[in-house]
Amino acid sequence: MNMKHRVKSFSIHIFVFFKWMALAALVGTLMGGIGSAFRFCIERATELREENSWLLSFLPVAGVLIAVMYVMCGMKNDRGTNLVITSVRTTENPPLRLAPLIFIGTIFTHLCGGSAGREGAAIQLGGSVASNIGKLFHLDQNDQHMITMCGMSAAFAALFGTPLTAAIFSMEVVSVGVMYYAAIVPCVIASLIGNQIALAFGAAPVGFDITGIPSLNLISAGQVILLAALCGGVSILFCVAMHSAGKLYDKVLPNRLLQAIVGGVLVVVLTLIFQTYDYNGIGTDVILRATQGEVKPEAFLLKILFTAVTLGAGFKGGEIVPALFTGATFGGTVGPLIGLSASFSSSIGMIGLFCGVVNCPLSALLMSIELFGIQGIGLYAITAAVSYMLSGYYGLYSSQKIMYSKLKTKYINQDTK
Repeated sequence: MNMKHRVKSFSIHIFVFFKWMALAALVGTLMGGIGSAFRFCIERATELREENSWLLSFLPVAGVLIAVMYVMCGMKNDRGTNLVITSVRTTENPPLRLAPLIFIGTIFTHLCGGSAGREGAAIQLGGSVASNIGKLFHLDQNDQHMITMCGMSAAFAALFGTPLTAAIFSMEVVSVGVMYYAAIVPCVIASLIGNQIALAFGAAPVGFDITGIPSLNLISAGQVILLAALCGGVSILFCVAMHSAGKLYDKVLPNRLLQAIVGGVLVVVLTLIFQTYDYNGIGTDVILRATQGEVKPEAFLLKILFTAVTLGAGFKGGEIVPALFTGATFGGTVGPLIGLSASFSSSIGMIGLFCGVVNCPLSALLMSIELFGIQGIGLYAITAAVSYMLSGYYGLYSSQKIMYSKLKTKYINQDTK
C-alpha cells in the first residue's frame, strides 16, 4: 500500500471515529435523560403502589388500557424487545411510537402491581429512539444497526447503572457467538454518557455488599460449578415459563382485552393467596434481602409464576430483573445446602440466571464486577461459563440467533427456543 492509500485509509478511520463519537454523545445524552425520567417514574409508581395497596385491584383495568393503547397505535401484534433485536440484523426498524407505548405501559404495570422488570423496556426505548435518530441523519442500513445498539446501551445503563454491562450486552445479545466489535466505541461512549446523565439526575448506582466470598480453590470451584449448573437448569425453566404463558393465553383467550383482564385478575388472586406483595413489581427489595441471607425457599418459583402470568397477558416491562430475583432467591436457598454462604450464593444465582436466559457470558461477567466488585471474579467467571453451556439453546428473546454451537466449534445459526 502506497503512502496516498495509507493516508486515505487513516483519514477514513478518523472521520468515522469522530462521526460515531458525536452520534454516541447525542444518543447517550438523549437516552440518559429519557432513561432517567423512565427510572424516576417507575420508582414513583412503585412507591405509590406500596403506599396504596388498593391499586393492585386496578391491575385488570391497567391491562385493558395497555392493550387498547397498542391497538390504537397499530401495534396489536407487538414484538417488543424481539423487534429491536431483529432490527440490528435486518432492514426492519422499530417505529418511534414504540417508545411512548413501552414507557406508559410499563408504568401502568408497575403502578398496579404486575410482576415485571424495566431493563427490557429500556432496550425497546433506546432502540426505538436511536433508530429514528439514525433515520433523521439519513444513515445507511449498517449504521442504522450501530446506532440502534447505541440506544440500547445508553438506555440500559441509565436504568440499571451498569454501563460496561450495558455496552457489551447490546453487542453480544443479538447474535450469540458473534460480537459486533464495530459498535464498541459508540456503545461504550453512549452507555457511559447515559449512566452519567442518570447519576447527575440523582439515580443511585446499583450495587450489593456480598459477604462470605470464598477464595478460589478446588472445593469452592466445585461448589460453584454445581450451583451454576443448577442455575442453568432454572434458566431453562424461566424461559419456558415466559414463552409458554403467552402461548397459553393465545390458545385459551385469543382476545387481547380478555387476556389482560384475566391476567390481571390472576395476579390479584395469587397475591391474596400467598398474602405477600413480594412478587409484585420489580422486587429489588427481595433481591437485597437475599444478598443479606434472608430467603424464602419458594420465592424463586413464585416469582417465575407471577412474572409469566403478568407478561404473558400482555403487560409491559422486562424479564431481566425478574430473572435476577429468581437467581438471587434460588441461589440463596440452594447454596447453603452445598456449603456456600447464602449471600455469596445469591450473587452466583443472579449471574447464573442472567447468563442462562440471555446467553451473554461476557456481559454476565461484567455485571458481576459492576454489581458485586472484583472479589471472587474467578468464581463468577466459572458461573457464567457453566450456566452458558448448560442452559442449552433456550433464551428470553425468540429473535436471538445462536450462531455457534455451545458444545463444539460448529456454525449452527439457529433461533433460541
